[in-house]
Amino acid sequence: MAPVTRYGSRMRNDGSSSSDPARTGGPPLSRGTLLAGLAGAAALAYVLRGHRALADTGSPATYEVTHSDAEWHKLLTPEQYDVLRKEGTEFAFSSPLDHEFGKGTYYCVGCSLALFSSKTKFDSGTGWPSFYAPLPHAVLTRDDSSLGMERTEVHCRRCGGHLGHVFDDGPKPTGLRYCMNGVALRFEPAKS
Repeated sequence: MAPVTRYGSRMRNDGSSSSDPARTGGPPLSRGTLLAGLAGAAALAYVLRGHRALADTGSPATYEVTHSDAEWHKLLTPEQYDVLRKEGTEFAFSSPLDHEFGKGTYYCVGCSLALFSSKTKFDSGTGWPSFYAPLPHAVLTRDDSSLGMERTEVHCRRCGGHLGHVFDDGPKPTGLRYCMNGVALRFEPAKS
């Protein structure tokens, strides 16, 4: 059985560990130190996420559709509120819209702005509804470096609701993948 590295210690075949600072880059981390560090990082991410959300959606002059936080709570389900107003993410493969491929239009659940046409929807295999382009003047984007990644966040142009992220691994003709939270969208089939 090969040795296994765990938290800076080298595990021996007999289950005991050795801590060679020259080999591991320093003394082994205790479980308490590791958990405290993770808790601190999570708290910092939560605080920074809250400040970003307030800066983006808190100004009545910024968006055509605005509501107080209490009004948003009344207008949206808890899941919709978490995604649109707090920049949350739904679980992958949880949205029925991921498997919706009928003709129609996808609207923002926060303000009913038309965001995407079914003509640009594709199956990305990621577990979220994906599109290679939004409708004209429907979304805004901004850089997002949360969670230690460089991403581009997508918001509704009219109400500022968080929709998801856009990546550069989509199909032609744009090469983009607008990876949207289904809970932030409402699908209306095309009228025959």
